[in-house]
Amino acid sequence: MPATTPLAPGELFRHGLRLLLDKKIDDWVALWAEDGVMEFPFAPDGWPRRLEGREAVAAYMRDYPDHIDLHDFPELRVHETTEPGTIVVEMRGVGRLVRTGAPFDMTYIAVVEVRDGRITAYRDYWNPLALQDPAADFPGSTR
Repeated sequence: MPATTPLAPGELFRHGLRLLLDKKIDDWVALWAEDGVMEFPFAPDGWPRRLEGREAVAAYMRDYPDHIDLHDFPELRVHETTEPGTIVVEMRGVGRLVRTGAPFDMTYIAVVEVRDGRITAYRDYWNPLALQDPAADFPGSTR
């Protein structure tokens, strides 16, 4: 049986977004390298800034669909870089907050590194000011 070629970083990222929309969190986590690192440079106090390893990412994302019902990523731009395996992504995620039914609309910039078809690093630059909304019910807070 021939070996399969790993997806290019941009294709892997897009596939991951489809998995998130389908609420297939375990499948999304399976895209990660065992030692993958997820970072949130703009995380406010009480929120994780760094998750080390696939299991930590899985624990963080496990309940995501219980908080945010993603419907679409209507604005998605994937930028290839001169660094092999590294992409920069601009995107907007829309949906609703499960607990309140309030709209969810968040813009992100992410720097994603892929090696051997697995995500090894993901720096998520999301807007922490969205947490000021009293209806916000985002996963990950220890507040």
